[in-house]
Amino acid sequence: MSTRRERCALITGITGFTGRYLLPELQSAGYRVFGTAHHGGSEDEEVYPVDLCDREELKRVVADTRPEVVAHLAAISYVGHGDAEAVYRVNILGTRNLLDALAAQPVRPRSILIASSANVYGNAATEVIDESVAPSPTNDYAVSKLAMEHMARLWMDRLPIVITRPFNYTGVGQPLYFLIPKIVSHFRSHARVIELGNTDVARDFSDVRAVAEIYRRLLERGLDGEVFNVCSGKAYTLRDVLRVMAKVAGYEIEVRMNPAFMRSGEVKRLLGSRAKLERWVGSCPVIPLEETLQWMYEA
Repeated sequence: MSTRRERCALITGITGFTGRYLLPELQSAGYRVFGTAHHGGSEDEEVYPVDLCDREELKRVVADTRPEVVAHLAAISYVGHGDAEAVYRVNILGTRNLLDALAAQPVRPRSILIASSANVYGNAATEVIDESVAPSPTNDYAVSKLAMEHMARLWMDRLPIVITRPFNYTGVGQPLYFLIPKIVSHFRSHARVIELGNTDVARDFSDVRAVAEIYRRLLERGLDGEVFNVCSGKAYTLRDVLRVMAKVAGYEIEVRMNPAFMRSGEVKRLLGSRAKLERWVGSCPVIPLEETLQWMYEA
């Protein structure tokens, strides 16, 4: 069991894509970092294998680690996930179980970051989306994240919660069922053809390393009750991504449209405003997309 003299942090989903980058960020800030993972941990991290839907086990983890800061990253984060019931159960009830466990501690955390999603905005009428834009989710994943936000507000009188709405981000280690890793993987294997859905959708892409730094800075500031977009402030279509990758790899790939990859309720454009984030935490890192793609291609 950890002692309160240590600066302890807890990351749910520590072995996931984002958790693996937030771990060294918090360690460099002086925290002893614990984590949860649905499928267990490794020899190098102090990771508890726990299902967020297991309330009692989650309470034991929180009581054992007694974290000063908490980053709640664990979720079903793939929009195309086929099990809607699991999406709602994990993203809403799993989060509620965590907040219940944290609120029950005699010494509560100083800061709790809950990762929501910019998908909650849906097809917003405005060109650039700031935090004042009314959410209008268009799929089960986005609905689950918005419902999670509302549920978390029930705890804000007892817990210091900050909510992030990250726009799309990518990097080394992101699963191949996400579009950018899929595209990079095809170029790395020198494939001549790739099948995609709508290549005209536009997304605000960030680098996972920049996102991890922003999360650490938000945790250190402890901005209770606030909601922040986490984004680059620049939108790229998938056609843009393909052009950049062709430059990185030195050849162009043939794109074939596959109707099976077309999603109902597809959000056509997501472009975020960084104004509030930078007003509260200062100038935030932006890594150019070409640099991110080069990193992924060479990994």
